Amino acid sequence: MRYLTFALAKGRLAKKSLEMFEKIGITCEEMKDEKTRKLIFVNEELKLKFFLAKAGDVPTYVEYGAADIGVVGKDTILEEGRKLYEVMDLGFGKCKMCVCGPESAKELLKHHDELIRVATKYPRIAKDYFYNKKHQTVEIIKLNGSVELAPIVNLSEVIVDIVETGSTLRENGLGVLEEICPLSARMVVNQVSMKMENERINKLLSDLKTVI
Repeated sequence: MRYLTFALAKGRLAKKSLEMFEKIGITCEEMKDEKTRKLIFVNEELKLKFFLAKAGDVPTYVEYGAADIGVVGKDTILEEGRKLYEVMDLGFGKCKMCVCGPESAKELLKHHDELIRVATKYPRIAKDYFYNKKHQTVEIIKLNGSVELAPIVNLSEVIVDIVETGSTLRENGLGVLEEICPLSARMVVNQVSMKMENERINKLLSDLKTVI
């Protein structure tokens, strides 16, 4: 039997995923060791391997078959646009992708004749939303750090970002102006693995359904 390999997005998502896997009898003790320098963790008995990756890399590992299965946020799946199967909403890590800005920018979003600037870590999602759903031409500025700063220092009129509680926005005089889509942790599967390991993957999915 070959190993099934999981790529988990580092941080909260990996922690939550492992807790969920434990409920269906999939354990990997060595991953709990905070000090470990290991990169790949193995459960010999169940023939499973696990590794942690930066969220943005998880879809890449899965598309190319370096991992059979990945756990990553819907935002990353949309932004990366990789060829893979999204097979399950794991129901945790819930938040929303939104257009945010000061109240004064609300009007600008209604007028399609004025070019507005949008700062975001998610240029693909922003582009798809403004161009394909709203048919509004905007200038998209990619940032890597805290995008809330952009409207405050007049780099952009609005931002596209993930909103959990909205407290950072409120503290900085910004708010949600439009909702783009709901987000949460999803399980993705490599297209070839889905065919070759159909039975094992489907069993895993049906086991997970009992605990979600």
